[in-house]
Amino acid sequence: MNRTEQPAPATPVHSCFTLRFSSTPRGARLARRLCGERLDAWGILYGSDAHDVLSLLVSELATNAVIHGHVTGRDFRVHLLALSAPADAATLTIRVEVTDTRDDRLPEPPATPAAPVGEPAADFARTGGRGLFLVEALADRWGWAPRQDGPGKTVWAEYTAVTAATMATPATVARSGPSAAPS
Repeated sequence: MNRTEQPAPATPVHSCFTLRFSSTPRGARLARRLCGERLDAWGILYGSDAHDVLSLLVSELATNAVIHGHVTGRDFRVHLLALSAPADAATLTIRVEVTDTRDDRLPEPPATPAAPVGEPAADFARTGGRGLFLVEALADRWGWAPRQDGPGKTVWAEYTAVTAATMATPATVARSGPSAAPS
């Protein structure tokens, strides 16, 4: 929604989660899955709108790191922060940060996902080129910054979510994520 190159104002960190992943499609899938489990543990339950949006944000940023930030032999890092607002314990602002090691390809969202004028409709069905458009549309804020500990960049997105503790009733607490599914 709002693209900014300034980080969010300092707020108390409720929880954090950081892992490095191989810069491969498998690494991006694993990042999405493990972040999804962490979000569920933080009270943003599987199947909720907030969980779906945050999982998509992780997926798009991790996929962009694999496709556009890939440097052979180097991993990408995902860092989730749950920022709590002192005035409102019912919500968490989740900050998704994905750091890669390539600093020559900087993120810019497309102006629109529509097919260019005069291009066939089949071209509009392509599967690439919409990642940052989705991030722009779904995140409350997003941006990027140069990586502090080496070459590369960190692309981040924030989304404010209602936690399960505030919407918990016996009917809404049932789990439907991977940990509840039979193997």
